[in-house]
Amino acid sequence: HMFIYIFSVHSLSIVYWHVERHSLPHIEEKHVLITGCDSGFGNLIARQLDKRGFYVIAACLTEKGAQELKATTSAKLKTVSLNVTDSDSIAQTFEFVEKEVGSKGLWGLVNNAGRATPIGPTDWMQMDDFHKVLNVNLIGLIEVTLKFLPLLKINKGRVVNVASVMGRLAFGGGGYCLSKWGVESFSDSLRRDVQFFGVNVSIVEPGFFKTGVTNIEIIEKDLKRLWDKLPPSVKDDYGPKYLDKYMKVQRLSMNTFCDSDISKVTKCMEHALMARFPRTRYSAGWDAKFFWIPLSYAPAFVADVMLRLLLPSPDGNKKASVSRNQVDV
Repeated sequence: HMFIYIFSVHSLSIVYWHVERHSLPHIEEKHVLITGCDSGFGNLIARQLDKRGFYVIAACLTEKGAQELKATTSAKLKTVSLNVTDSDSIAQTFEFVEKEVGSKGLWGLVNNAGRATPIGPTDWMQMDDFHKVLNVNLIGLIEVTLKFLPLLKINKGRVVNVASVMGRLAFGGGGYCLSKWGVESFSDSLRRDVQFFGVNVSIVEPGFFKTGVTNIEIIEKDLKRLWDKLPPSVKDDYGPKYLDKYMKVQRLSMNTFCDSDISKVTKCMEHALMARFPRTRYSAGWDAKFFWIPLSYAPAFVADVMLRLLLPSPDGNKKASVSRNQVDV
């Protein structure tokens, strides 16, 4: 019986390995559109897919980003200017891509463009702070996807949406977690709707990586902006030293969790675009696999205790302390 068990496990492992490694043919004939290629994940996956032989259409927000990318890639890669919060910009990009792909349609859409700030305690936020993030990470992603779906249907292509472990476990106020939970939900709904047309949807859920999104200087500058705009009553609730403590903890978290090897994320994107049987979800990074995602399945009180270790407690006036104690009870 033990022999049969070992043989069965080994056989299943071989089958799984074969399925995972089985790539699609003729990738050199396929077009892939990637958003947010100025830096980070988008920039690297554009270069990787270019080396693989894809027709890469790299959408950049800035002309500088486009020029720098073109300088490190083949003549086959094309760049296009795209602001995912601007409907006219999306429409112009669609016209460009439609001419490039012709009757073959679009094989892949990688929705990678995103931003993190403003991020911080929820009661530091104004509505505009939420819109700044949601308009890029969620509304922009949805509009781009809807615009390009007809081209993806022609080729029975792939959509790869970049979410986050923060789309599985909310940690920190602002629009970032909201947007990534929205990406998860939109992607699941989309996947179930378009499977009938041969279109596949995958979600990539990175942990913490060193990119522009996790740039601690940008995060701290924006936290200072939020703090300076707070009314005195809210500052009193948190205490005069809270901002400094918050930034120190943020810096420690980024230095502890952030991985410099962003290829762990782009390899997931590659698999989602090239594998004959892509996965529905990809977790990228050791912190995602062994901390954030497992913690997302834990009871709320366990997750709350663990996450409290990663943020300072307010030390404002007694009234605020009493209120917090009542909430804790």
